[in-house]
Amino acid sequence: MSERLLGGIHSPEDLRRLPRERLAQVVDEIRAEIVQKVSRTGGHLASSLGSVELLVAIHAVFDTPSDRLVLDVGHQGYPHKMLTGRREAFDRIGKSDGIAKFLRRSESPYDHFGAGHAGTSISAALGIARALQHQEREGCAIALIGDGGMTAGMAFEALNHAGHLRQRNLVVVLNDNEMSISPNVGALSSYLSRKLSMPLVRRMKGLARELLSSMPGDMLHWAHKAEESLKVLFSPGMLFEALSFRYVGPIQGNRLDVVLETFANVRQMILSGEGPILVHAVTAKGYGYEPAQQDPYRYHGVGAFDVESGRFRPARPGPPRYQDVFADTLIRLAREDPRIVGITAAMADGTGLDRFREVFPDRFYDVGIAEQHAVTFAAGMSCMGLKPFVAIYSTFLQRAYDQIVHDVAIQSLPVRFAIDRAGMVGADGVTHQGSYDITYLGCLPGMVLMAAADEAELMHMVATAAQINDRPSALRYPRGEGTAKVELPARGTPLEIGKGRILQEGSRVAVLSYGTRLAEALAAAEMLGAKGLSTTVADARFAKPLDEELIRRLAAEHEVLITVEEGAVGGFGSHVGHFLAWDGLLDGQLKFRPLCLPDFFIDHDKPEKQYEQAGLTARHIAAAALQSLGYNEPEVESETSGQRA
Repeated sequence: MSERLLGGIHSPEDLRRLPRERLAQVVDEIRAEIVQKVSRTGGHLASSLGSVELLVAIHAVFDTPSDRLVLDVGHQGYPHKMLTGRREAFDRIGKSDGIAKFLRRSESPYDHFGAGHAGTSISAALGIARALQHQEREGCAIALIGDGGMTAGMAFEALNHAGHLRQRNLVVVLNDNEMSISPNVGALSSYLSRKLSMPLVRRMKGLARELLSSMPGDMLHWAHKAEESLKVLFSPGMLFEALSFRYVGPIQGNRLDVVLETFANVRQMILSGEGPILVHAVTAKGYGYEPAQQDPYRYHGVGAFDVESGRFRPARPGPPRYQDVFADTLIRLAREDPRIVGITAAMADGTGLDRFREVFPDRFYDVGIAEQHAVTFAAGMSCMGLKPFVAIYSTFLQRAYDQIVHDVAIQSLPVRFAIDRAGMVGADGVTHQGSYDITYLGCLPGMVLMAAADEAELMHMVATAAQINDRPSALRYPRGEGTAKVELPARGTPLEIGKGRILQEGSRVAVLSYGTRLAEALAAAEMLGAKGLSTTVADARFAKPLDEELIRRLAAEHEVLITVEEGAVGGFGSHVGHFLAWDGLLDGQLKFRPLCLPDFFIDHDKPEKQYEQAGLTARHIAAAALQSLGYNEPEVESETSGQRA
């Protein structure tokens, strides 16, 4: 057995010191280690397996970190992390005090730009390349973007700008793993792409142009036409050439010899000032691990699994996931109302709309990673009388905010937003937390804003949204399983708009919960009851419009009013406080305490630890009430700015 090489690679400099013929062994060791480590920790598997050759070749050929590598999303970044000194840290990836699943500048000098959302790499790399030019510094910028990221409109905006600037020190590597151009992929086209990028071929083309330009007539024009016709015949590069990129590809991205030769040629092209260049590499998602290659979607983001069999650990029986409750409720409603359509942005499975697609394939739309388009597309459908439900994660809906304002809210169009992954999401960390939707939607005039306390409430809120035909609405719900504390009704029943509910009556303390912290509010009430403090617990259901009658009653009949939400400052609690102030309810003895997410980004960890850090557990709610009443209790600190619990 040959000596292992990966243990001696702590940086790309170590990789570049190896003989070129040893790099195939490095590729094999990285791929095997990713499978072994992710099988224990969980993480993003298939995308990283497909990108191993590309990342090994980039670090072997280019002078990183002087040449800046920017990755899109980060799903494909595990080989990059292993080659840049973080291999030993993989046992705690996505865990407290461990490395992140995505790219982050604070983690490594080789992470030149943070990456969690798709479509950002070309814009960032162009900015870096332009800055290097302004500073008269050597080096280039390389953007590695997955094919999914290329569906984002922002990617094409960046390509257009880079072509306009004729940015000579920019390389874009398109990691295409969807096989959508399979007829163009094979030994012949890969061979042509490599050879067309060779210095000799480029010199010959230049000499031919010089010769033809000295001849009479339009021979040069026809030479150009012949060259472009050849490219059309063998590759899909005309779009990129039209954007003023030199197109190289498609190449076989999982053939290390092919990738190394192509990148070596591309680097020489960059040094000769021939950029911007786009390298089109076709890879297989999950490459090298048969179960992932056969089912790349299932192995995209995984939990622990058995390497030999590829089997996942059996899931414990439990309550249905919120996303499935949403989808199943929507299916029931759609059977009765042909106007209902489902829209998502490259997250059919993640939002549960894959279930809707199976039943109503002609009423389901996946627009790709294009949240802005999804929202305005839904607005267009809405103005024609359809009932679009747009299911997008909270953190991704941020990308479409202008469209929500301009194309939906201002026109009072009844687009229905199903906001998945609201609140803390665990190991995916800061780039994926659903922290801000209450705030950024709650400030919009006319918006109906709901949050489900449990899975049964979610069913009612989906039914409610389906009945709102005069304005936009949104309902939020968390990641994962429901509470298992409620029995699901046969069907959802529309709620009265802007009306909450009281679950427990008390006299001294009132806790008004918005969303799934309701269980913690009830637990806090039990703690307070043990100390002789009678506590009312209410579920607001709506952040907009507020249940003003309920708030007046809680304020008038209690000494302390606490709001609890899984959202940032400026959300539900701020709306309640605004109403209390203008209604004169804060002029007396009422002590009002809004509990929300702290004013800092919460890192990856288990969700229960994230809520502990945020100060949104039962003990924090109880402590806030006790301190407000002057009880001499040990202080419970949450790591918040201005929020003490």
